[in-house]
Amino acid sequence: MFDPAVAVLVFVTVQRIGELLLARRNTRALLARGAYETGASHYPYVVGLHAIWLAGLWLLAPGRPVSLGWCLIFVALQLLRVWVLATLKRRWTTRIIVLPGAPLVLSGPYRFMRHPNYAIVIGEIAVLPLAFGLPLYALAFSLLNAIVLYVRIRAENAALTR
Repeated sequence: MFDPAVAVLVFVTVQRIGELLLARRNTRALLARGAYETGASHYPYVVGLHAIWLAGLWLLAPGRPVSLGWCLIFVALQLLRVWVLATLKRRWTTRIIVLPGAPLVLSGPYRFMRHPNYAIVIGEIAVLPLAFGLPLYALAFSLLNAIVLYVRIRAENAALTR
């Protein structure tokens, strides 16, 4: 029997695995070019939060009705994510990697805000649980994500000003 919630979760899981593989490849290439990582101490919390968020959705969402409206918003967020990836190209990673001498990216969505990828993640963390009718889950993980992003953005801003 087809379960729309499972189909959405399969898509998101495959997407996240693909992004981690892309990020690993890009990170290795940047490090080979003389880049360095900063803010690594909080990175396990970022990964852990996202892993627990997705695992929890796998536990709670199957069999639940899926809101088409929230799913469409999630799709729009994915299109914005593709814009970020296309803009950053080989510089996109899940870590804070600094390539000395490389100019800041100021095109694409970066024309409008300093951290568009984090704005997208904020939306995803809330919207996907809402698509499954899990508002308290969306709220709880949005609050946890806010804490992690507070640390993350401070570390990234410090790296960008160097």
